[in-house]
Amino acid sequence: MLPLGDAELEARLYPHLDEVEERLREAVVGADALVDPPSAHLASAGGKRLRPLLTLLTAELGDGQNDGVRSAAVAVELTHLATLYHDDVMDSAPLRRGAPAAHEVWGNSVAILTGDLLFARASRLVASLGADAVRVHAETFERLCLGQLHETMGPTDGQDPVEHHLRVLADKTGSLIATSARYGAAFSGAGQELADLLARYGEKVGVAFQLADDVIDLSADAATTGKTPGTDLREGVDTMPVLLLRQRAENGSLDATGADLLDRLRVEELASDEKLRAVVADLRAHEVVAEARALAERWAHDAVAEIAPLPASPVKDALEAFARLLVDRLA
Repeated sequence: MLPLGDAELEARLYPHLDEVEERLREAVVGADALVDPPSAHLASAGGKRLRPLLTLLTAELGDGQNDGVRSAAVAVELTHLATLYHDDVMDSAPLRRGAPAAHEVWGNSVAILTGDLLFARASRLVASLGADAVRVHAETFERLCLGQLHETMGPTDGQDPVEHHLRVLADKTGSLIATSARYGAAFSGAGQELADLLARYGEKVGVAFQLADDVIDLSADAATTGKTPGTDLREGVDTMPVLLLRQRAENGSLDATGADLLDRLRVEELASDEKLRAVVADLRAHEVVAEARALAERWAHDAVAEIAPLPASPVKDALEAFARLLVDRLA
């Protein structure tokens, strides 16, 4: 579990997170003996549970924990798990959380349908929380789909690829983290104004988190991340360091090393594991990685600025630490 920096706060929240975990395990099974293994696959592989923890944490700014808050926490994690099944199929990722991706075990069709099943389970749970929760969940689901579509289709002619990527990250990752933060406030009676503030915080945290992942994909090994380094590169997905290389090429400031990297980043050049490892190592050493790291830190700083109006409290301290922790993984 992530440390919250306050022993009393942790003692209050962690038992609720344990209950969320138990309800999550129950939610991913129960279809039938044939379907349960793939549907429980990723939940059983573990995970940081950042989204449900954020829901529980922001509920402390209202009246605290209740069944609605815990149901919302389960729903956001179910939704997150569903997106992972789909993402791994689209990215052809062999690993997820250190285990074989579901499509590697059961095939693409089963993985996609399993993701759909988990979306349905999350929607059914949200339906018990009222019409406003359903609307927010539907809007979040729409943004998750739009983010994936925009990533797949790429920027339009004349659109800044860096800004396009940030928009994709806000939709694909930021939207669900924003909803996680919003739900905690909404279902603890904290009020609409605070829920909106926390949603803005959560979206910026999500972008910072994914920018950090863009860097970690190059700087950590599969044993650390549970994913093969350079998977996005091999699939032709331009993460922020690559986009910064392309931006420099556009404005004429790209050095010879960067130009060589762009030439080698052609998908057909990364078919062999040896070539992929070599490109990852060389890209890792280029200064655009430090630039991407600084950008992640800036988004985390902006997220913390969103909660500046909150009065001093252990919860505010934990929210600030939460934002920084996602970027501190780069150290």
